[in-house]
Amino acid sequence: MPDARNDARDDESGPRPARGTTDDAVATNPVDLTGRTALVTGAASGIGAAIARALSRAGATVHAVDRDDAGLTALAEEATLTTVVADLADLDALADLPTDVDILVNNAGIQHVSPIEEFPLDRFDFILDLMLVSPFRLIRQSLPHMYAGGWGRVINISSVHGLRASPFKSAYVTAKHGLEGLSKVVALEGAPHGVTSVCINPAYVRTPLVETQIADQARTHGIPESEVIEKIMLSPVAVKRLVEPAEVAALALFLCGPAAASVTGTSFVMDGGWTAH
Repeated sequence: MPDARNDARDDESGPRPARGTTDDAVATNPVDLTGRTALVTGAASGIGAAIARALSRAGATVHAVDRDDAGLTALAEEATLTTVVADLADLDALADLPTDVDILVNNAGIQHVSPIEEFPLDRFDFILDLMLVSPFRLIRQSLPHMYAGGWGRVINISSVHGLRASPFKSAYVTAKHGLEGLSKVVALEGAPHGVTSVCINPAYVRTPLVETQIADQARTHGIPESEVIEKIMLSPVAVKRLVEPAEVAALALFLCGPAAASVTGTSFVMDGGWTAH
């Protein structure tokens, strides 16, 4: 007598592919980006450097972009890639960057911690130019190549602050919330052309950007620098540690692979449980 439970399972899941088919390859094979070209911003250190290395190891031709010449030089000693020294807040200069890219990783960013009434106006404008206007322009000039090839990946390194707010970070939170919306619009427009767009949203990552915040956080909150990581950075998370850059890079690499072909218009949260509250 047939097993009704097995019949029900087969009806729900449909026919199963034979081993060795494309479906099997999607599930088991490492990501191969041979023949793809990537541009990674903020690539001289931290998350950007980790992603640039991961994409290069997967076979992609990588353009690593940053204003930190020394950092890029050090990165080039570890990975096979092309370095481009550029100030990503210089909006007019963005047109000089490569546009024939299949994978665009918008990662460059800075932080400024200050109450709104004391927040420098020029700093607010600079952060929005670097972290929102610049990604828009890079996406805009990269999409024609992606559309022509019928394939593209836009990966926006957002933050838990793209989904949640914190005091004293008005510019950063504003830019990241804007990036979330931009990413969704790109996903909707790009879908018919084989282009996906996704945000990655980590909590505090062990990077130079986080390290430089410690003094500002201590001053703003009125606590010693030695207490900032525990009392401020790790306070809202369940997993009491900083995220490692390699973790973010591994997710970015997955998003470039065949298993993520239908993953678009969403945000991947790596926040140690921050948003579970």
